[in-house]
Amino acid sequence: MASARSSTKHRYSIQDRDRRNAREMKVTLADVIDQLASSTQRSLLLKVDDHEISFTNLDKVFWPKSRLGPAITKRDYAIYLARISPYLLPHLRDRPVTLVRLPNGIASGRFYQRHWDFKPPPFVETVKLYSEHKEDDGEYILCSNLASLLWFAQIANLELHAWLSSTNPEPDAPKTSRTFTGSAAKINKSILNHPDFLVFDLDPYIYAGKEKEGDEPELNRKGFKKTCDLALWLKDILDGLKVDSFLKTTGKTGLHVFVPLVRRYNFDTTRSMAQTIGDFVREKHPRDVTMEWSVGKRPGKVFLDHNMNARSKTLAAIYSARGAPGAPISFPLGWNDLREVYPTDFTINTVPDLLAKQGDLWSDILEHRNQLKTSE
Repeated sequence: MASARSSTKHRYSIQDRDRRNAREMKVTLADVIDQLASSTQRSLLLKVDDHEISFTNLDKVFWPKSRLGPAITKRDYAIYLARISPYLLPHLRDRPVTLVRLPNGIASGRFYQRHWDFKPPPFVETVKLYSEHKEDDGEYILCSNLASLLWFAQIANLELHAWLSSTNPEPDAPKTSRTFTGSAAKINKSILNHPDFLVFDLDPYIYAGKEKEGDEPELNRKGFKKTCDLALWLKDILDGLKVDSFLKTTGKTGLHVFVPLVRRYNFDTTRSMAQTIGDFVREKHPRDVTMEWSVGKRPGKVFLDHNMNARSKTLAAIYSARGAPGAPISFPLGWNDLREVYPTDFTINTVPDLLAKQGDLWSDILEHRNQLKTSE
């Protein structure tokens, strides 16, 4: 497999594209945060630009108090989303999202919602897509503005899971179809079948020893260290291919590695590429890395999942909270910082100040689109 970086005409900066909008948002954000923070009422008609969001039960606890910090309420979560919105919204724009709703917080049940079968508020954009599972067209939510993001807090959407592909073919695939409805064949030919990223989802199956039988591994130092090892082995391979890659925590126990792509490849191709690279690193480190689909064959190793490279599959978005104790956040990392951090460093309470200090490490991720080709 060989690689060449995309030409300048195919590059663009999320930060440049949204700088003007970010400036215009400052006044709105200050007003929104003040409305949420100063109200002592459980209910609030929140004004966001020309829109209104009816908030209820603002004191409901979504994340109970834990060793990682105090309890986080719906009000706290809404304020968090407002504070990080200038950094988060550019990464969500034009991407269908899967909602992960926990109406009574992380202590109770959750449900995933891909299709929106009700009339959403007028400020929420949707896109109609053909669903092979339903064998029909369905309405999917887009998150294109601050009001939509804040509405997620009201409906207890505690995790943001975004598609790896976008409904917008600009700037690198302007001639690709934007017809997403009617049949599997049509959506297969559309821009939504050409991902912006190839991804590796790294999950450690090294147990802390406190888990009940059948539970997933809890976060622990040994498991995270092995996951860091795998991420760095992957980076060495990608660097050898002259491929730019980006790193973030999953918000739970593992790591995500993202490789931005020029959109000339469909999901079948990117999944095959990820499997080839994954097989290579697994063969070099068979005692530490597994690609086994059977959970029973994973213990003691880090699971390298290449199967997330599929059109309708989603990963936790950058800056998304997770439905786990302490309100952890999926947070971007510099490769040089990987050995110095731990997932619990990044929570709803710490991330806004970190972003204000260092900015968005992924702001220019799509300036680094890679062109990949299979060596003969």
